[in-house]
Amino acid sequence: MMLPATTHSYLIRAAESLSEAIATTEVPTRYACAHVAALRAAAALLAARARPVATTRRRPQKNAWVLLADVAPELGEWASFFAAGASKRAAAEAGSTRAVSEREADDLVRDADRFLAVVEQALGLVPHAPLHEQLVRHVS
Repeated sequence: MMLPATTHSYLIRAAESLSEAIATTEVPTRYACAHVAALRAAAALLAARARPVATTRRRPQKNAWVLLADVAPELGEWASFFAAGASKRAAAEAGSTRAVSEREADDLVRDADRFLAVVEQALGLVPHAPLHEQLVRHVS
């Protein structure tokens, strides 16, 4: 299946955000970048699968996580999980050092990495090397 250029662009940007999350030593930034990576991965899938709906009346805006659950019900649990972290991301982006713990940030980096691979697979692409493999190669 041919994927739109926007899908590839979002996947590249998701990987960049994930790399930024891995590279930073600041916990709030790590959490926020990991969350943004997941959001961009969701946007990649939405760009590939979403179909415009022709309506004349205005519908309330849906956020990316609600749209993802509609367009890809098999990713509904992921959508709920990342939607639940949106307020923490907002607090982290606002500079709160108490919004998230180091453990939460590290866990979210791993979860965003897994989610990106799930999205790549759902799009029929070969998933990227998992984070732990990248780190092992980097250290060796």
